[in-house]
Amino acid sequence: MQLAGMGDLRLETGAGSLSAPAPLVAAMLSALCGALVLLAWGVHALKSANRRLEAHVEELTDRNWELRDAEERAKSFVEAQGDVIVRRGADGLITYANDAFCALAGRSREALLGTPFLLAVAEQGDIAVLADGTRMHDQRLETAQGLRWIAWREVAVRGGERLEIQSVGRDVTDRAHTERALAEARDQAEAANRAKSRFLAMVSHEIRTPLNGILGMADLMLDTPLVPEQTTYVQAVKTSGDTLLSLIDEILDFSKIEAGKLDLEARPFGLATLVEEMVELLAPRVQAKGLEIASYLDERLPQRMIGDAARLRQVLLNLAGNAIKFTDAGGVAVIVEPGIWPQEVSFTVRDTGIGVAPEAQARIFFEFEQADDGPTRRFGGTGLGLAITKRIVERMGGRIGLDSTPGAGSSFHFTVTLPSAADGGQNFSPPRLNGASVLIVAPTAIEAPLIARRLGRWGARTCMVPDEKIAAALLPERHWDAVLVDRALGATGVEALASEMGSVKRRLILITPSERQELASLKAAGFTGYLVKPVRAQSLAMRFGDGADPFEREAAGEGPAAQDSKAMAAAKDGLAILLAEDNPINALLARALLLRLGHRPTIAGNGAIAVESWLAAQAAGTPYDVVLMDVSMPELDGLEAARRIRAAEREGECGRTPILALTANAFAEDRESCLAAGMDGFLAKPLDRERLAAALASTRSAGPLAA
Repeated sequence: MQLAGMGDLRLETGAGSLSAPAPLVAAMLSALCGALVLLAWGVHALKSANRRLEAHVEELTDRNWELRDAEERAKSFVEAQGDVIVRRGADGLITYANDAFCALAGRSREALLGTPFLLAVAEQGDIAVLADGTRMHDQRLETAQGLRWIAWREVAVRGGERLEIQSVGRDVTDRAHTERALAEARDQAEAANRAKSRFLAMVSHEIRTPLNGILGMADLMLDTPLVPEQTTYVQAVKTSGDTLLSLIDEILDFSKIEAGKLDLEARPFGLATLVEEMVELLAPRVQAKGLEIASYLDERLPQRMIGDAARLRQVLLNLAGNAIKFTDAGGVAVIVEPGIWPQEVSFTVRDTGIGVAPEAQARIFFEFEQADDGPTRRFGGTGLGLAITKRIVERMGGRIGLDSTPGAGSSFHFTVTLPSAADGGQNFSPPRLNGASVLIVAPTAIEAPLIARRLGRWGARTCMVPDEKIAAALLPERHWDAVLVDRALGATGVEALASEMGSVKRRLILITPSERQELASLKAAGFTGYLVKPVRAQSLAMRFGDGADPFEREAAGEGPAAQDSKAMAAAKDGLAILLAEDNPINALLARALLLRLGHRPTIAGNGAIAVESWLAAQAAGTPYDVVLMDVSMPELDGLEAARRIRAAEREGECGRTPILALTANAFAEDRESCLAAGMDGFLAKPLDRERLAAALASTRSAGPLAA
């Protein structure tokens, strides 16, 4: 290429030469240079983009490896769990199965994927569906490893537009076997408990039946003329029988507690009446040992409360009975006060006995434990009484404890919740003593302090002295509105103090363990009244009230003796009673008791004879007033006999005859069976005259009866 001139540019080639204007060539060269620059820039840009792309690809590759690593770790984690995992599509085909599932199926993963393979179900458990739709259930499956229990958890998993069901199962075969073994063991234990309960009920019946005859005949014999030696022997028979009966009751109660059959009632009852009657029941036993027993019930408590009166009485009898057994001097006090919480009642049974050693206090409430448990122990018993007491108190929602000092006595205390009944008012209105001065002369410190405490709440100022000499010295010191003298001072001391009183007009009241025998001599000695130990609050209130003279009330027929004669007169109306009893001795005993109560008994040897006798009496127009039906009898038992009588009443449209069961079984289900068979109540064997009389007097009242 060469310049032909300033205006031209010539390009020489082998084929010839070309020429062009210089400006054009310059422009072309400039464009070519620009293109080269652009090309260089583009190449540079491409190289930069390529480097970025390579870096991005490398980053993606790293992330892909990381994802693969995470997936492998997750897969390893899932496989390492040992849980069975399988995922199925909406069509039921397997989309995923882990090694554990493959092992159960006995197939490879490749052989399972895309198939509807299912393990055979040998047993299906209950299915539970949670709020989020998760299904949970147990299956017993036939697997390559044998029969296995698998607990499944199934949940729906959505991946994009595809819905799958993921099932995660855990092998719970060992747990299932353990649970089944435990269930079988529990069933066997419950069956054994039921068998034991039935056995105890049967043994109870078999023991109580002859014992009923022994105790009943002893009672009847004591009512006949006996020489002193014979009376001693018969009384020993009765005492031994009563002891045996209490042991049987303890064993049965413990059995019921163990079986979880200790049922509690919630009925209105009079708390003061319960406590005072319980103390009076124990009074003869206490007085025979030369002791005192007394009760105090705080007047802030409602008179009527709601609870199980029978169980509460049992607890108090156990505690007070134990206190009497271990006390040789002094006595026993039962104190009832409000607890620290609303509706809580606190009970304390305090004695002046031998006390309980500290090392024995921790175990005294355990079964078969006693404070005196050596081979030379002085006191008998099964060691169940306090254990039963503790269980009953705890069953009533309370707690029980003990404070004791060896040689100084013991104090058992427990609390239970007893709501007030709707009619929880007071049984009597206590007198307002307004500062009256009362002198109490008593050598013992059981009854007297409780009397003083009660009089103090009524507004009196009391002074207690231990003998008649101190009392005689105090008499002139002030005006005494009343003087209470304990018969325990002895005849000489009582008479001397009565003489000291002279003609001074004031209340002079004798506290005595007996009544009625000395009324004439007491009045002649100047006494204006008497109180019988253990003293009832109402009796104390009456002596300080403005009512009639207690001697006049006794003479007018309002005392206990007159009440007894009224009760006997009421019984003389007589009821026609059908007695179904297969045991000849018990039949003889029941007949004797009924005759003494003024009734007309007819004996039937079994249930079938009883039904025939009842039907015959109905047909003759001389129906029985009451049926006493033994539950366990040959040929036809008492339950079926009662059902047949009730059916005959419905068919004949005749009046309903009260039926009372005679049963030695103390279990609630036995008594419920009696009521279900149409009976109106039950009498526990051995028969007791007072309970029998009360039950017969109540047969015409509404509702089920119990005695």
